[in-house]
Amino acid sequence: MHDMSVGRTVVTGGAGLIGSALVWALNCRGIENVLVVDRLDSSEKWKNLVPLRYADYMEADDFEQRVLDAPTTLGDIRTVFHLGACSATTELDARFLIRNNYEYTKNLANWAIDHGQRFVYASSAATYGALEENLSEECELRSLRPLNMYAYSKHLFDLYAREHGWHDRICGVKYFNIFGSNENHKGDMRSVVQKAYEQIRASGSVKLFKSYRSEFAHGHQERDFLYVKDAVAMTIHLAEVEASGLVNVGSGKAQTWLDLVRPIFSALDLPERIEFIEMPEMLRGKYQYSTCAQIGRLRASGYDDPITPLADAVSDYVKNYLVPDRRLGPAIP
Repeated sequence: MHDMSVGRTVVTGGAGLIGSALVWALNCRGIENVLVVDRLDSSEKWKNLVPLRYADYMEADDFEQRVLDAPTTLGDIRTVFHLGACSATTELDARFLIRNNYEYTKNLANWAIDHGQRFVYASSAATYGALEENLSEECELRSLRPLNMYAYSKHLFDLYAREHGWHDRICGVKYFNIFGSNENHKGDMRSVVQKAYEQIRASGSVKLFKSYRSEFAHGHQERDFLYVKDAVAMTIHLAEVEASGLVNVGSGKAQTWLDLVRPIFSALDLPERIEFIEMPEMLRGKYQYSTCAQIGRLRASGYDDPITPLADAVSDYVKNYLVPDRRLGPAIP
């Protein structure tokens, strides 16, 4: 077992959705010797850091330079959660994504392996491309066809790590549809929960895309939704048990868009008003109607905690974070 209480922990992307939630989860365990790494831009993601307890903060480029040029000055680092990346599926600058998501990850992984540090990094379920069945880590990596440049940048590192034998020593987490507090800064990449909440508060109704496949009724398109609190608990577990290779992190259950939005109305004590609208033509040919993580490898690693039911997760998110406009903090377990 890897002892998380020993030495310093690095969390890159530490001001983002999953990164800040992971720092919160470490704080709840009494772990505060954390170096947060991110790029604090003109968004308000800095607010995610305000309630958290950590030892130091560094900008991502400065951190990488220290890793390359003067790693001993970073102190006794034992654990690295590399969650930082550009996660916008709409980003078109391929050169930027290669540098930011692929080359950066190679540099950090190589440093961590050389120094015997526990290294857990964020891959993505987006690397599965258009697959709607058998979303398993056992899929031959070379057979996968990511649909956007973000997913491809993640896929490239998965391939690189495997070809260099790194997957025997590091763990890549394939996150599915993660939602929860601390995503305010993500713009169009925010979860449907937050977008639907804002629609409902503004108009009393929510809009969902119609289905264009006869086997799926309107609103019955499926995703594997996972609350961010569960996602970070799983991530920390994988670090502690020294899991290696690629691991899916999801609920293991496909649920519909209706399953996702109905609890929002309930949490707000409002009647359900759902409107189905036309999907843009440009999306129809590549829209996935069903995704579900196979989480056998996660369970086999010893993770046996119950996963928060979707309705309970949405209710907690809405009532305790969206309505009061609150971020995750150690005082809220």
